Amino acid sequence: METSELLRRVRRIEIKTRALTNNIFAGEYHSAFKGRGMSFAEVREYQPGDDVRDIDWNVTARMNRPYIKVFEEERELTLMLLIDLSASQMFGTRERTQRDLITEIAATLAFSAMQNNDKIGVIFFTDRIEKFIPPQKGRKHILYIIRELLNFEPQGKKTDLGIALEYLVKILSKRSIAFVMSDFLTTQDYSKPISVAARKHDVIALQVYDPCMAHVPNVGLMKIVDAETGHEQYIDTSSEKVRSQQQKWWALQQAKLIDICHKSKVDLASVATNSDYVRSLMNLFAQR
Repeated sequence: METSELLRRVRRIEIKTRALTNNIFAGEYHSAFKGRGMSFAEVREYQPGDDVRDIDWNVTARMNRPYIKVFEEERELTLMLLIDLSASQMFGTRERTQRDLITEIAATLAFSAMQNNDKIGVIFFTDRIEKFIPPQKGRKHILYIIRELLNFEPQGKKTDLGIALEYLVKILSKRSIAFVMSDFLTTQDYSKPISVAARKHDVIALQVYDPCMAHVPNVGLMKIVDAETGHEQYIDTSSEKVRSQQQKWWALQQAKLIDICHKSKVDLASVATNSDYVRSLMNLFAQR
């Protein structure tokens, strides 16, 4: 992409997503996530009514009388965006691709975090870690993230969610809010990595998909290509059996995703490329 066109697209995304943030999301983001992180502040002598689970036994042993740990709400949180850049994200049958929508949602979340003085970091992944952008604050940092979302060319084509989740746990010792943005269509088992990550971080699964994945249109003979493997085949979409099989396959994938998120205590939101992601995010924030 030429530099001038890249800058124009970055500016368009900034104008749209900042307007959404200023008018809609900032308050909901704050309500949904503030207060979820607690940091150690000090120790003080135990008082009647204090929770015995907060007793600091090391200090208590040294002082010969009970002391407790005092925690306070973290004023500054870290927002991590784990973004799937596998080849399937370039799929799009309507006005935008899955990657286009992910870019817009990521920008909206980033500007919401910026308004709350939070840091924003990014992990780009495919079947490997493509790039890590360490958490920082500020508009300049967010614009850099948007440019990378628009222009970054990954080395891998396939999807491995487990690698990204394991990397998150490895690089961040402090608790963060982690949005995993993907279509979640993978043959790799990610149930254990997401469960481990969710015990350490506040993980949210944000599924972005094209509506044709759920309902194949009746357009006759169609050539389809798996963007991640390169496999090609023709299917007859005029066949009710073929369309029914596709719908059953999609329902199975969705049931698997919902089950994994439920068992891992991870919030889930699904957004189609032809739908209003604002409504989906508002519903997600309201449920937290």
